[in-house]
Amino acid sequence: MTGLVRTSADLDPRRRRILYRCWHRGIREMDLVLGQFAEDNIALLTDEQLDELEVIMLEEDNDLVKMVTGALAIPEKFQTPLFMKIASYRPDFDLVTADNVKA
Repeated sequence: MTGLVRTSADLDPRRRRILYRCWHRGIREMDLVLGQFAEDNIALLTDEQLDELEVIMLEEDNDLVKMVTGALAIPEKFQTPLFMKIASYRPDFDLVTADNVKA
Protein backbone atom coordinates (compact mmCIF):
# COMPACT_ATOMS: atom_id res chain seq x y z
CA MET A 1 0.00 0.00 0.00
CA THR A 2 1.36 3.37 -0.90
CA GLY A 3 -1.19 5.85 0.37
CA LEU A 4 -4.62 6.63 1.74
CA VAL A 5 -7.40 4.43 0.44
CA ARG A 6 -9.98 4.95 3.17
CA THR A 7 -12.34 7.89 2.97
CA SER A 8 -12.40 10.19 5.97
CA ALA A 9 -15.89 11.53 5.22
CA ASP A 10 -17.45 9.55 8.07
CA LEU A 11 -14.84 10.57 10.66
CA ASP A 12 -15.02 13.34 13.23
CA PRO A 13 -12.48 16.19 12.84
CA ARG A 14 -10.03 14.75 15.40
CA ARG A 15 -9.89 11.38 13.66
CA ARG A 16 -9.53 13.06 10.25
CA ARG A 17 -6.61 15.10 11.53
CA ILE A 18 -4.91 12.06 13.07
CA LEU A 19 -5.43 9.99 9.90
CA TYR A 20 -3.90 12.76 7.79
CA ARG A 21 -0.95 13.17 10.16
CA CYS A 22 -0.31 9.43 10.17
CA TRP A 23 0.02 9.42 6.38
CA HIS A 24 2.15 12.60 6.28
CA ARG A 25 4.92 12.00 8.78
CA GLY A 26 8.26 13.04 7.41
CA ILE A 27 9.80 9.78 6.36
CA ARG A 28 8.04 7.30 4.13
CA GLU A 29 8.64 4.32 6.42
CA MET A 30 6.54 5.91 9.16
CA ASP A 31 3.90 7.00 6.64
CA LEU A 32 3.49 3.34 5.79
CA VAL A 33 3.44 2.06 9.36
CA LEU A 34 1.28 4.72 11.01
CA GLY A 35 -0.78 5.40 7.89
CA GLN A 36 -1.75 1.78 7.38
CA PHE A 37 -2.47 1.35 11.07
CA ALA A 38 -4.65 4.47 11.20
CA GLU A 39 -6.46 3.61 7.99
CA ASP A 40 -7.41 0.20 9.36
CA ASN A 41 -8.21 1.23 12.94
CA ILE A 42 -8.97 4.96 13.32
CA ALA A 43 -12.76 4.59 13.34
CA LEU A 44 -12.67 2.04 16.17
CA LEU A 45 -10.13 3.63 18.53
CA THR A 46 -11.40 4.90 21.87
CA ASP A 47 -10.68 8.45 23.03
CA GLU A 48 -7.99 7.04 25.35
CA GLN A 49 -6.38 5.18 22.45
CA LEU A 50 -6.49 8.33 20.34
CA ASP A 51 -4.74 10.17 23.18
CA GLU A 52 -2.07 7.45 23.25
CA LEU A 53 -1.69 7.51 19.46
CA GLU A 54 -1.15 11.27 19.55
CA VAL A 55 1.61 10.80 22.16
CA ILE A 56 3.24 8.15 19.98
CA MET A 57 3.04 10.51 17.01
CA LEU A 58 5.07 13.10 18.92
CA GLU A 59 8.11 10.81 18.85
CA GLU A 60 10.80 11.32 16.23
CA ASP A 61 10.23 9.25 13.10
CA ASN A 62 13.75 7.82 13.15
CA ASP A 63 13.23 6.53 16.69
CA LEU A 64 9.83 5.07 15.84
CA VAL A 65 11.22 3.25 12.80
CA LYS A 66 13.98 1.78 14.95
CA MET A 67 11.44 0.64 17.56
CA VAL A 68 9.20 -0.95 14.93
CA THR A 69 12.08 -2.77 13.23
CA GLY A 70 13.64 -3.89 16.50
CA ALA A 71 16.80 -1.82 16.09
CA LEU A 72 15.90 0.12 19.25
CA ALA A 73 14.31 -1.27 22.40
CA ILE A 74 10.74 -0.16 22.92
CA PRO A 75 10.65 2.18 25.93
CA GLU A 76 8.46 1.10 28.83
CA LYS A 77 5.95 3.91 28.16
CA PHE A 78 5.26 2.37 24.72
CA GLN A 79 5.03 -1.23 25.85
CA THR A 80 1.27 -1.16 25.40
CA PRO A 81 -1.19 -3.19 23.34
CA LEU A 82 -1.77 -0.19 21.05
CA PHE A 83 1.92 0.30 20.28
CA MET A 84 2.41 -3.42 19.71
CA LYS A 85 -0.49 -3.37 17.26
CA ILE A 86 1.07 -0.39 15.46
CA ALA A 87 4.44 -2.16 15.37
CA SER A 88 2.82 -5.15 13.68
CA TYR A 89 2.29 -2.96 10.58
CA ARG A 90 5.72 -3.57 9.11
CA PRO A 91 6.24 -2.92 5.43
CA ASP A 92 9.31 -4.52 3.89
CA PHE A 93 12.08 -2.09 4.78
CA ASP A 94 14.81 -4.11 3.05
CA LEU A 95 16.81 -2.21 0.47
CA VAL A 96 16.13 -3.20 -3.11
CA THR A 97 19.32 -4.56 -4.63
CA ALA A 98 20.12 -6.64 -7.71
CA ASP A 99 20.60 -9.61 -5.38
CA ASN A 100 17.10 -9.56 -3.88
CA VAL A 101 15.01 -8.55 -6.91
CA LYS A 102 12.95 -11.39 -8.31
CA ALA A 103 12.93 -11.61 -12.08
